[in-house]
Amino acid sequence: MPNRRTRHILCLSGGKDSSALAIYLRDRVPGLEYLFLDTEMELPETYEYLDKLEAYLGKRIIRLKHDGRGFDHHLALRRGYLPSPRMRWCTEELKIKPLERYIGNDRVFSYVGIRSDEDRSGYMSRKPNVTPVFPFKEDGVTKADVLRMLEKSGLGLPEYDPWRSRSGCYLCFFQQRIEWVGLLENHPDLFWKAAAYEKTSDSGERYTWVASESLEELARPERVAEIKAEHEQRMALERLRIPDRPLFSLFTETVEAWQTERGCPICEL
Repeated sequence: MPNRRTRHILCLSGGKDSSALAIYLRDRVPGLEYLFLDTEMELPETYEYLDKLEAYLGKRIIRLKHDGRGFDHHLALRRGYLPSPRMRWCTEELKIKPLERYIGNDRVFSYVGIRSDEDRSGYMSRKPNVTPVFPFKEDGVTKADVLRMLEKSGLGLPEYDPWRSRSGCYLCFFQQRIEWVGLLENHPDLFWKAAAYEKTSDSGERYTWVASESLEELARPERVAEIKAEHEQRMALERLRIPDRPLFSLFTETVEAWQTERGCPICEL
């Protein structure tokens, strides 16, 4: 068997943790490859943040895209069936497959930006030649440390941070209702592009991004006000730190949502 290359790869999401990890590893891992899996459905703020990070690192961030068959192609193959938490074909087709094609059969150490104060795993490759590495977990790096790194570097937080909890596609089905409201208020053009994908079949079945509600319904002024009020109530409860209740549940509409709403394992880093 021919010798395989050994490579070191960090997949960036456009979020704070993977960006801080890029800063953390810049002078620690020679030859580290920085990747961004570009679905072409990203927020403008994400691209802007990546440009700033690239300038700081002094090294190109490789933008990996699909094989020419993007979101609309795969949606048509599925007859308009939108991706969902239970059918994440967008992650598979637009992120995982391009990444695994890029990796090939080389021996790869994949660096993952999960902090020591988190309980999640992130994306784990199915390829046996890929070994995940968790520098933040190994070195005891917490959220406070990440924020200090970003502040010291001059990057700060992504511009979407005040109204969005994670990076990812602008039409991501994992968005909370308050985040859809944020998209409506900050990028109405993208909000209505996302809404245009929703439809009702001849049998009356609705294909919507949000369970039991279309974006057109969500965008009504009275509904927006209701969502904002509900969000403020949940934030007030979080500040009280109610015992024995998962914090994540305070930011979702229902307990069922908390149980299933974990986010894209690549995007949420």
